[in-house]
Amino acid sequence: MKTLLLDIETTPALVYTWGLFEQTITVDQIVEPTSVLCWAAKWHGSDKIMWCGSRNGDRSFEVMIQRIHSLLSEADAVCHYNGKSFDIPRLNQEFLKLDMSPPPPIPQIDLKLVINKQFSMLSTKLAFVGPYLEIGEKVKHEGWDLWRGCIDGNKESWKTMRKYNEQDVVLLERLYEKLLPWIDQHPNLNLMTDEKEPRCPNCGSTKLHRRGVARATTYEYARFQCQECGRWCRARRSVKRANTVEVR
Repeated sequence: MKTLLLDIETTPALVYTWGLFEQTITVDQIVEPTSVLCWAAKWHGSDKIMWCGSRNGDRSFEVMIQRIHSLLSEADAVCHYNGKSFDIPRLNQEFLKLDMSPPPPIPQIDLKLVINKQFSMLSTKLAFVGPYLEIGEKVKHEGWDLWRGCIDGNKESWKTMRKYNEQDVVLLERLYEKLLPWIDQHPNLNLMTDEKEPRCPNCGSTKLHRRGVARATTYEYARFQCQECGRWCRARRSVKRANTVEVR
């Protein structure tokens, strides 16, 4: 399965305002809306990180958006952090603006949703989760000045932004592999092969150890645990049907 790990960075919106706190910004006060500044991506299991950045309003910006559209069209699934709420809708907006067709619908693996559902961490920010799980840290930078430098075309700022963006994808892959056994509704890797030997639906390993049974309302299934990633799964066919009246 080709899983694309993706992270984007965006520009801030440029607006007119009369103050700093509790402001209501109307449409008439918008000078320039937010747009994609850059993206970093890699295929899971590959060493190569792909990166592209451009200031909005020129030909290179369109090329940047077309490139990520092509990668999404090639992927079997996309993995991101808060991407269902941010990265993918933001990219879709750029596709729409450039009169591009939607990329094909593919499963989205949003690791922030996994963190929210399965754990009770003090913070769900990647800046906290990475060090807490000892998988690495985000690149430290000067804050707002980094974005301002990129907007102004500063080469050193762009160099730092690329390093920052790419490191987020490195962390994303490490977190994905760490969370793999905890991800519900992961794309079933058994569907990605013609081989008949059962595989772990999350990591694709054939090292499955039968451990007990999984019981539904009226059926019983053989239960397995993957010896590679630790994911629990069950057989497709039942081994026993309960002699009970089904409740409806």
